[in-house]
Amino acid sequence: MLRLILRRLGRSIPLLLVVSAVSFVIESLVPGDVARDMTLGVATVAQLKALRIKLGLNHPVWYQYLHYLNQLIFHAKLGNDAFSGQPVTTALAPRLPVTLSLVILTTLFCAVVGITLGITSAVYGGGLGKVVDFLAVAGFALPAFWLALVLQNFLTVDHRIFPSIGYVSPSVSVVDWLRSLVLPVLSISMAPLAIIAKQSRDSMMNVLEREYIRTLRACGISKTRILWKHALRNAVTPSLTIVGVVFISALSFSVFAETVFSLPGLGSLAVTAAESHDVPIIEGITMYFTLLVVAVNLILDICYALINPKVRLR
Repeated sequence: MLRLILRRLGRSIPLLLVVSAVSFVIESLVPGDVARDMTLGVATVAQLKALRIKLGLNHPVWYQYLHYLNQLIFHAKLGNDAFSGQPVTTALAPRLPVTLSLVILTTLFCAVVGITLGITSAVYGGGLGKVVDFLAVAGFALPAFWLALVLQNFLTVDHRIFPSIGYVSPSVSVVDWLRSLVLPVLSISMAPLAIIAKQSRDSMMNVLEREYIRTLRACGISKTRILWKHALRNAVTPSLTIVGVVFISALSFSVFAETVFSLPGLGSLAVTAAESHDVPIIEGITMYFTLLVVAVNLILDICYALINPKVRLR
């Protein structure tokens, strides 16, 4: 198991370097000038030149990136916010729990409801199977932004059940924390939930048709034992892959959800930083998102190894 973890971590190092380099180059190609944004366009040419030198913008992009890597690798620093001057880690620290709350709750909701629906429809069939098919079609057809507006209008304006915007920390109130995240989670969960439900149903139906399941039935083993002890383990493995994809996609959708519902997370900060060309903040958010993706993939690999010992040998 330790060898598997170390091998996966070793493969993630090139990924971090490639992602940071690509995001750095892309941001450098975006039109705009952070120095002009900082001075609100009223500085003189000499003042702008002095500010660019102070920020290190007078150097080529490759030199700026090497300086960034030097700070990251040898000093474990992500740089400083161009506007406030505070360390990037300090600026991102209060926003990370907001994004994690949104992404983790979305993933858990989609996984629990999707796998339950899929397996139940595979075992019992009938109308529930049609419900899963309908969810699969509706999940892809309904845009997330449209669903967010409908939920806000119906559950906030008309019935005032949930708050339309804002975020409450769980340290203040766990109930209000959950209520503040219900609408964002629901707005970005439709498509992932449908994918997990359909994948779980198809996987369970495939497992239930295998020869060893028929052999177990012929031996007189109860349906419940066959389902929970033998079929579920093989059927749930493909769904774990989809759950990992859902977590990663929820990171992307968090930018949309945090902007629409005014959540003070990394996604909304990324939008603001991109508009103001704040490269250190963008690089910091990119690094955080990449580390989260690496962590989720590592957790999935560990789960695969626990379910199927053959994975540990690969």
